[in-house]
Amino acid sequence: MPRIDESRSFIPVRIAVLTVSDTRTPSDDTSGDTLARLLQDDGHTLAGRGIARDDVVDIQARVRAWITDPEVDVVITTGGTGFTGRDVTPEALKPLFEKEIDGFSIVFHMLSYQKIETSTIQSRACAGLAHGTYIFCLPGSPGACKDGWSGILRWQLDNRHRPCNFVEIMPRLEEHRRGT
Repeated sequence: MPRIDESRSFIPVRIAVLTVSDTRTPSDDTSGDTLARLLQDDGHTLAGRGIARDDVVDIQARVRAWITDPEVDVVITTGGTGFTGRDVTPEALKPLFEKEIDGFSIVFHMLSYQKIETSTIQSRACAGLAHGTYIFCLPGSPGACKDGWSGILRWQLDNRHRPCNFVEIMPRLEEHRRGT
């Protein structure tokens, strides 16, 4: 069970949400809506929102813009993590990762298995770090977005979470570029 140290003040994180889909529009983007609502309900800032086609170049362009923007700390994508010919989110984003967050995929699948059992193997959810920005790639269903947020990200993006969290190390993510 996640532990929150109530003696610490909450620090909101600036999060951009990208839906990857050839068929979704702003009016029917239920997965993007779910993520935007959940992160804002938990006190974070929606720093950007968009929809990219299932196309490596389009996905990379959207995410590159956010990882170079000092006003974005985290990018969460939804969609394109399956096995069909159009599912290319991991192929688009893994080349941008300077470091992979392997544990994210493992924990996501553990949580997902509890709900959809062996069907979880049809997801290639992944995460990494690029230019000091966390990138999390979730499947394209509202349920998977809820599971990824409520089971992992809401805790790791809360600086009060103990024993550790992603927020407290954010100031040190770019040490190698500063030479410190």
